[in-house]
Amino acid sequence: MKKIFLLFIVLLSTSFLRAQDSFDALLAAGVDDAQQFTNDYLAPGTDALMYGINNGWYNTAKVKPLLGFEISVMANAGIISDSKKSFLMNTADYDNVSFVNGEQSQNVGTVLGENDPSVLVEVTYEDPIFGNQTVALELPNGLAAENISFLPTAFLQGSIGLSFGTEFKARFVPKINADDTEIGMYGFGLQHDFTHWLPADKLLPVAISGMVAYTHLDGKYDFTDTSGIDGENQRLENSTNTWLFQLIGSTRLPVINFYGGLGYLSGKSESDVLGTYIVTNDALGISSEAIVDPYSVSSSVSGVRATLGTRLKLGFFRINADYTFAEYDSFSLGLNFGIR
Repeated sequence: MKKIFLLFIVLLSTSFLRAQDSFDALLAAGVDDAQQFTNDYLAPGTDALMYGINNGWYNTAKVKPLLGFEISVMANAGIISDSKKSFLMNTADYDNVSFVNGEQSQNVGTVLGENDPSVLVEVTYEDPIFGNQTVALELPNGLAAENISFLPTAFLQGSIGLSFGTEFKARFVPKINADDTEIGMYGFGLQHDFTHWLPADKLLPVAISGMVAYTHLDGKYDFTDTSGIDGENQRLENSTNTWLFQLIGSTRLPVINFYGGLGYLSGKSESDVLGTYIVTNDALGISSEAIVDPYSVSSSVSGVRATLGTRLKLGFFRINADYTFAEYDSFSLGLNFGIR
């Protein structure tokens, strides 16, 4: 489970690392240009992350009785649509960047996409010795260049029944350190069964409930040793916070049940490019400039999502699978153990 979740962050971090040569030249052109490109390049990946970590919060609208519990292992696969693999890059938004082919704007790959054929830009910057200098660079590819068409997330989740038709939920990914990457996540939520208050609620064939959940993720990727830019303590740090509001309905059958939900997701992801970067003219290698903690970028999501799923009960074990329709569609699978 840890490895699946870590894979998602490593995939994004690796794509960011591949882009370092481009960011080096863009930093020479100016921090604003580097920030603009990084924001457009990374945003689809962090947006997909916010949707991915909010899957699998429920598999029924029926809440557990007092002290009833369930432990779940959830795995998700976010589907990357073609529209998220590229963005329209307009050189009018940049101070010192132009396309080699003379176009003012064109679609280029995001962290989820690729550039096929390659896209070349010219970056102009002021050298303290030689004056205006121009360097050509190839814009970075993303995950599509590695034939990756989905984004995995996974986590451990627990829930326990409280009184008055309410259930507390918590999910957790402990701090993981591997290959210069650190990632951790936690979340908690409350689900309340509205049908609990109806007369003879146990005789109803369906249950309807509401849920609110908060999720926080933070990650760090240190690329000092593998960066193509001289400097120290070079890293990308990310902090992501989301809120999910959900209306849930499900059947109340003995073995096989069906559930669905309609919800609203809101979240913000902030990424900081930190450390010291010695930006040089690669052609001559004479002049250089030290840039410390160059910039930060952020992205926000807000939108409606709908989920349809089914759950199979096998004694103390339950297996559930569902599909979520949202800006980033996804498929989830859960293995659950507990006592109701």
